[in-house]
Amino acid sequence: MARRSRGRRKSGGLIVFILLLVVAIAGAGYIYTAPEFEREKPKIESVDKLYWNKKDPIRVTLSDNEALKSFELVLSDGKHSVIIGQGPLKGKREVLLVKYPKSKVLDPKAKHLILTVKVTDKSLWNFFEGNSAVKKIDIRIDHKRPNVNIISNSRMINQGGSALVVFQAEDENMDKLYVRANHNIFKPQPYKKEGYYAVLVAWPFVDESFEAKIIATDLAGNKREMHIPFYHGNPRYKVSKIRASDKFIDGKITDLASSDPEYADIDDRLERLKAINETMRQKNEALIHKLSKHVSDEMLDHWKVKRFYPLKNGKRVASFGDHRYYYYGDKSNVISESYHVGYDLASTKMADIVSSNAGEVVFADENGIYGNMPLIDHGLGLYTLYGHCSQLFVKEGDHVRAGEVIAKTGMTGLALGDHLHFGMLVQGIEVRPIEWFDQKWITKFIDNVFKEADRIIDPKH
Repeated sequence: MARRSRGRRKSGGLIVFILLLVVAIAGAGYIYTAPEFEREKPKIESVDKLYWNKKDPIRVTLSDNEALKSFELVLSDGKHSVIIGQGPLKGKREVLLVKYPKSKVLDPKAKHLILTVKVTDKSLWNFFEGNSAVKKIDIRIDHKRPNVNIISNSRMINQGGSALVVFQAEDENMDKLYVRANHNIFKPQPYKKEGYYAVLVAWPFVDESFEAKIIATDLAGNKREMHIPFYHGNPRYKVSKIRASDKFIDGKITDLASSDPEYADIDDRLERLKAINETMRQKNEALIHKLSKHVSDEMLDHWKVKRFYPLKNGKRVASFGDHRYYYYGDKSNVISESYHVGYDLASTKMADIVSSNAGEVVFADENGIYGNMPLIDHGLGLYTLYGHCSQLFVKEGDHVRAGEVIAKTGMTGLALGDHLHFGMLVQGIEVRPIEWFDQKWITKFIDNVFKEADRIIDPKH
């Protein structure tokens, strides 16, 4: 009987042991798989190094795959430390705006600080303490705004016209530097020496007023704005009413529509005209604007252009900035409108077109209403456009010489007669070609500005 009892006890103990083992395994499995015991550390999203002006808050983003619990922020100047933030958190993501403390513990003259960020999640892992993450952010203090000085600039700018500015801008932590003129951004090009820049700016002819500023910001968020003084000229731009005849619509308009699947199925005459004159035009001009925005980052030693004279004995047949209203039947029945953003010149049929100044061809192909169209980059953000060509003698990537024949006039695109549509752009903005036709204007408002700047930047030469 004793042997049987001992056998039963052994058997019972084994069963209990197995049950406990199963429970332990199940418990361990639960701990390892349950969301409450997840082991993934929370994340701290911030750059490792940054510049700070102590005015704008530093953004630190905390996140966790399940739930955040608490955070702590400690700022140190190397000798002293102060807790500048701590407390509970909710949810999976939190953005902290870290402000410089009002406490006088830290050295106010310190140029180098360390921000230690600690965050813990709500996991029961790590003996119910949760998962933690720590990150140290290296901070350089910078209170000084960038230094900006205008060296020289064109005294005047016309509505629809161009102007030049040469200026100095310095900051050891410079981040962004540009000219904002109305709603447009113009990129300056380094000029002569480090810290000096030149930029052509444009006043869109559709804007009634104009204001330009040089804007410089550094990595710490310090900002300097410098107003550029210009006298303003307001030339008048023509308003025209043009009759849209059936012959015109069934001819050129229909021909252009049939060449593009986007417009080929438009049956209504007036809708077809509006689609080509407005929708296709906007699409074509968007490409031109995109291609003519580039400005080099290379140091520019000098920049000089002669007056543009693309067509020998060319006579003006349409001006820049004309606001055209197309009517059908009665003049009050306006069905479409557009702006003419170039200068139309005509001489003889299939006349030679020359590039008056050297440059690089950035486009030479068909472009909707502009027909066969070369676009040339002359540097410093100045581009010339040649529309309606019958033949092209250049291709994209070619470098053309001053006086080189690049194409012949024609009537491709939306042209009713053989002529050249000549356009000029400054960083994607159409400007008055008539200014660049005039050598006196170029000398007064471009060449003399550079000469004045050169005397200051490099007085020995």
